[in-house]
Amino acid sequence: MKKFTKIVATISDKRCETSFIKTLYENGLNVVRMNSAHLQLEGFSKIVNNVRSVSDKIAILMDTKGPEIRTTINEEDSYISINEGDKVCFCGNSKGISCKETICLSYEKIADDVEVGNHFLIDDGELDFVIDSIKDGIIYTTAQNAGELGSRKSVNIPGVSIKLPSLTSKDIINIGYAIDLNVDFIAHSFVRSKQDILDIQAILDARNSGIKIIAKIENQEGIDNFDEILEVAYGVMIARGDLGIEIQAERIPGIQRQLIKKCIQRRKPVIVATQMLHSMISNPRPTRAEVSDIANAVYQHTDALMLSGETAYGKYPVEAISTMTRVAIEAEKSMGTADRYIPEMEDDITSFLAHQAVAASTMVGTKAIVTDSYTGRTARYVASFRGSYPTLALCYHQHVIRLLALSYGVFPFYQPRTQTSRDYLYHGLDHLIELGLLNRDNTIAYLGGAFGEGHGTSFLEINSVGDVMKSYEEYNLPNLENTVK
Repeated sequence: MKKFTKIVATISDKRCETSFIKTLYENGLNVVRMNSAHLQLEGFSKIVNNVRSVSDKIAILMDTKGPEIRTTINEEDSYISINEGDKVCFCGNSKGISCKETICLSYEKIADDVEVGNHFLIDDGELDFVIDSIKDGIIYTTAQNAGELGSRKSVNIPGVSIKLPSLTSKDIINIGYAIDLNVDFIAHSFVRSKQDILDIQAILDARNSGIKIIAKIENQEGIDNFDEILEVAYGVMIARGDLGIEIQAERIPGIQRQLIKKCIQRRKPVIVATQMLHSMISNPRPTRAEVSDIANAVYQHTDALMLSGETAYGKYPVEAISTMTRVAIEAEKSMGTADRYIPEMEDDITSFLAHQAVAASTMVGTKAIVTDSYTGRTARYVASFRGSYPTLALCYHQHVIRLLALSYGVFPFYQPRTQTSRDYLYHGLDHLIELGLLNRDNTIAYLGGAFGEGHGTSFLEINSVGDVMKSYEEYNLPNLENTVK
């Protein structure tokens, strides 16, 4: 329980042995990410089965492709050499073969959405083409720099609203796989408005699936419509790779800070992603800038950090995740009470009680917050106040454990149902003592509900663990029925 900030790590089906996942888990992994751009059903199944065999506490997140544009395959799947000043044509032809004179794009109607002066940034901005003219569906451009173009590379068009549908046919198939495999999160790429989230939610609702949706913010439209997106998404991923191409790179730190703050205020988990330890794909040690980047995200109070190529195919995956863990721990330790962002309380009982439970650590010396958790809502509210001591969530359902794998400072545990809420707390505390997470001398803040399982938090109890355990027979919680339904 040394690390409060959670870690998401991308895993490939080419390297997902249970021993590998177990080592990552022991070094700080909380959530496994599967990149659907590179996986089929067999690969998804392999990763999910191996992760579940390691631990039922590890959450699984699947990416969608979303409304992205890519170049097509090159002639003989070779590289195309581009020189500065080259005149190059682009066209929308998803089945076409790209060559030096004409580069085909996966979006058939691309010529309808762009205009003269727009830029095509290819392969994460490595190549830049400015549009000179458009005629009969052909886009005529001039290369702004030299480089090598491989097959199926990403295309960004800053400042342009692309009218692609939110979900591709492959996305819809992959969402079906996610439901069948019972993954925990779907991270939707290139979210532009709340409708993009609602499109996925409709599919999940039709299959009665409880998968939660994470909105990936990686373009200007996503930033412009962030508030409405946050209303309907379970959480947010700040995907700085494409975001840093779509908008000026110098704006990213400020945007990151602003989006994290909004997520905390709305009690929604937030992930900071992309190139956090990029140099460790090929080097055993991080750069000082990367260490500072991780620490800065922690100081900004993100719930989670993400690794991509570092763990998917890099040479030093274990070193990368252990480095991220150590940096997060040190950053958390260096933060005092005054450094912690305290969101405004909502006009809500849970919000008020969660704030008081966190405040109790400094006012009366509580060492942990304990809550029984049916949906995870109370634990997420506690997480939003970013306390200095852990939140120990006793979960009625296994899947809630994994939903809380994205919430700062929350350590969830499965606790089977009991006849009464008093029994539930007693057996939960006994289990936490066995695990060495609490001792009888600790004072805890207990958040519970007086109306039984699933009816919300309605009281805060502060007591010593020893007193609760010693006085078990006489100990009464403020439960109107005192029975778990």
